[in-house]
Amino acid sequence: MSNVVNKVTFYPVSNGDTSQIVLANSRRILMDFHHRTCGEDDTSPHIDLSKHLRAELKAAGRDDVDVMAFTHADLDHICGFSDFFELQYSKTYQGGNRIKIQELWVPAAVLIEPATQDQKQDEFYILRQEARHRLKKGEGIKVFSKPPAVQKILTDAGITVASREHCFVDAGTIVEGFTLADDGVEFFVHSPFVAHCEDGDFERNIASLIFNVRFVVGTYQCDYLAVGDTEYETLGQIVEITEAHGNHDRLEWDLFNIPHHCSYRALAQEKGEKETVPDEGVEKILNAGKQDAYIVSSSRPIPNDKLSYEQTQPPHIQARNTYERYLRQVRGRKMLVTMEYPNGFHPEPMVFEISANGLKLASTSTSTGAAAAIISAPAPRAG
Repeated sequence: MSNVVNKVTFYPVSNGDTSQIVLANSRRILMDFHHRTCGEDDTSPHIDLSKHLRAELKAAGRDDVDVMAFTHADLDHICGFSDFFELQYSKTYQGGNRIKIQELWVPAAVLIEPATQDQKQDEFYILRQEARHRLKKGEGIKVFSKPPAVQKILTDAGITVASREHCFVDAGTIVEGFTLADDGVEFFVHSPFVAHCEDGDFERNIASLIFNVRFVVGTYQCDYLAVGDTEYETLGQIVEITEAHGNHDRLEWDLFNIPHHCSYRALAQEKGEKETVPDEGVEKILNAGKQDAYIVSSSRPIPNDKLSYEQTQPPHIQARNTYERYLRQVRGRKMLVTMEYPNGFHPEPMVFEISANGLKLASTSTSTGAAAAIISAPAPRAG
């Protein structure tokens, strides 16, 4: 077990999300994709995500990912995906050196989002069409929740819903295809719920994917709370439902990718002057952090200065103050910001390693040539 290492990487894509899980058995789960063209300029602090991921895949001898999971269809989570990936529904997005997607994961809201004629070149529409194509085909997709509007897409095409049951995943269940026995990981679905878009009406953030990703290596169990852009009301609902079903342990976390780029709206309705006072349900999640846990904010830098306290758009320093206070309370290790790591001038991918020895942040060498270091958390027993 000592050589079994899983990796979770967060990429510096400013106020956006891209992360990747690479399992010890080499399976890859990419979560969201936010390529910024400014990253193609070597003088920019933003990563050239497409170039970086292609290099990673080439080094691994691959031209595909096992899973591409889009938490929702906001541009900062899907930007550039149609130039990077091979899509099945149209020859326009095929050929060349496009990266293949073995299985696409999307919330149901992606499939039912309306689009005008003028929006048919927009990436959310392209993602919608790819998801619909795969669902109708019945292969290479998992759709999270099954509201009536999604079922209607099938019946209108003369396809029975029963024949596509294997493509749907409900909240409160574990995603089929990954097991602790075979892969050392499982994905427990917290959200979305059918109610998030039951009437065909939804907000992307509220209907986004939220997982408890559980790794087990030997006697060590690591819980990763992977949260798409959501708000405090949804997190409160998750807590209430999870507790009602006796799944309290699925709220615990060693690693927490906080929602919506450190927005106060993921904590409470009011920002607060110096700190956001979290809603009761969110507070339970914050208190569920384990000793030596980490918090990650996929966002721009969050300096503690006067301008930050006056800022209307995320990230919010008031939210950061809250997360850091609760992290101290649970004796967590550190809150990290993707565009500050290892520094704000030249951010680099943030890599966490999960092995029998615990959760480790693999530090990069800095521009001064300092040797790489490993900051590690001790490994408690599984369960």
